[in-house]
Amino acid sequence: MAIETELVEFGGGDEVRFERMGLAGVITLTRPQALNAVSHRMIKAMTRALTHWRHDKSVAAVVIKGEGRAFSAGGDLMAIHTSRENPPVDFFADEYRLNALIEGYPKPYVALIDGIVMGGGVGVSCHGSHRIMTENAVFAMPEVGIGFFPDVGASHLLPDLADNYGLYLGLTGTRVKWGDALFSGLATHGVKAENLTPLLESIAMTGEPEASLRNFFFMARRETEREKLAAIDRWFSQPSLEDLFGALEADAPNNELAAATLATMREKSPTSLAVAFREIVAGQTMSMADCVKMEYRIVNRMLRGHDFYEGIRSVLIDKGDKPKWRPAAHGAVTPQEVDSYFREPPGGELTL
Repeated sequence: MAIETELVEFGGGDEVRFERMGLAGVITLTRPQALNAVSHRMIKAMTRALTHWRHDKSVAAVVIKGEGRAFSAGGDLMAIHTSRENPPVDFFADEYRLNALIEGYPKPYVALIDGIVMGGGVGVSCHGSHRIMTENAVFAMPEVGIGFFPDVGASHLLPDLADNYGLYLGLTGTRVKWGDALFSGLATHGVKAENLTPLLESIAMTGEPEASLRNFFFMARRETEREKLAAIDRWFSQPSLEDLFGALEADAPNNELAAATLATMREKSPTSLAVAFREIVAGQTMSMADCVKMEYRIVNRMLRGHDFYEGIRSVLIDKGDKPKWRPAAHGAVTPQEVDSYFREPPGGELTL
C-alpha cells in the first residue's frame, strides 16, 4: 500500500526538508556537501516543525535522518569563526532550546543515524526516544580538540553512559561505532543501513516505532574489549582531572591504552579539559533543562575567549597547524578560571 507523502514548509529552505509521510513527521537534513552541519536556519525550522507536530494529533511519531554519508558532523564552525567580533550567542541559545525540546518530546522521536554524528548532530539525534545506528554510524564529541566543550546537552547525555564511558568520550573525543554505542546506551537500536527505508515506511504506516523495530533490530557486537572498558572506568572515576592524569601516567609505561589516552588528552585544550571535566561530572545530578542552562553559561565565556577560535583556525583554516592554547600547560588552568565559565552570563540566563 502506497504511503501518502507531502512536503511541509517550516522555513528550512534547501538545508532541511520536512515531510508528512503517513503517520510520521519526517525531517531530512539536506546539506550533504557540508556533512549536514547544523545552521541557525535549520535549528529555527526544526523548532517550528517540532512545536507544530507536537500538537498535531495526526502525527504519531517524528523521524529525523540525513542525506549523504553523514547524519550530521556538527555545527557550522566556519560561520561561528567569521562572526567572532559579534559572537553568535543567539545561535547557541536556540540550539540548546531545540535540544531540550527533543529530550522532553511527548511523542516518539526516532533518529536514523547512518554515518557521522558529532557535535550539533548529536544534539538533534541522541536526545530522542529512539536512537538507531547503522554499521556506518560513527559517534564522537570532539569539542575539546578545538578549544570548545561538549555541549548540545552532552552534560546530560554523557553522564548516563555506564562505567564513566561518557566522561572518557567527552575528554578524549574518541570515535565510537554502533556496537560500543549500543552497549554503552548511546544508541537504543542497531539496524542495518539497507533496512532504514523499510523501517521508515513501517513507522509511517503504523505510527509505532517500537513495533516496527522488532522486524529490523540487529544486535551489533561491542568493539571494545571488557578489559579495556574496566580500565577506562578506573581511570575516569578519579575525583579530579589532576588525579585522572596521574592515574593515566602511572599506567602508561605498561599499558598501551593508557599511553594512547594520555597522549590524546595532552593534545587537547587544557582549558577545555578542565571545563568539560567539571561540566560532565556536574551533569550527573542535573536535569536536561539545568544542563543546557549550564552549557549556555559556559558557551558565553568560550565565545569571549581564545582557544575556541584558535582550535577552529588550526583544524579548518590552517589545516594541520598545531593549535597554540592559552594556557598551554595542563594544570595551569586555575580553579578560579574554571569557575568563571560557570557564572551567569552578562546577558542573563538561558530561558526555555
